[in-house]
Amino acid sequence: MRGQIIDLALELPELSPRELAVRFTDERKYFVSEASVYRLLKAHDLITSPAYVVIKAANEFKDKTTAVNQLWQTDFTYLKITGWGWYYLSTVLDDFSRYIVAWRLGPTMCASDVTATLDQALAASGLDHIAVAHREVAPVV
Repeated sequence: MRGQIIDLALELPELSPRELAVRFTDERKYFVSEASVYRLLKAHDLITSPAYVVIKAANEFKDKTTAVNQLWQTDFTYLKITGWGWYYLSTVLDDFSRYIVAWRLGPTMCASDVTATLDQALAASGLDHIAVAHREVAPVV
């Protein structure tokens, strides 16, 4: 099987390990995981290095907050609740105090869920509006 996977990889070099695993499983009716294909290709020097620059995370923010409500962070995480299905936890965290200003648990992860969580955070903080600062994201090279 390993030889057949290598042959397929050499025949179709444009495919990723995931695509190769799916193609192999579909065509040969033998399941192989993406991780197994990746390890096999790596062992045969058939994996190229990524075409992007990895940016290392800093230990701290460059622009530090000096008071409560200067910067909020939002996040979604998902949980599978047995018998209920997937639920999504939306949170707003104050960067300075590290306090959860607001949170909501719901069955969807829509823009309206984010808006509702932000509205809840505004009500909890006593603020009547938010100044949204859009930051430019560095291009991936």
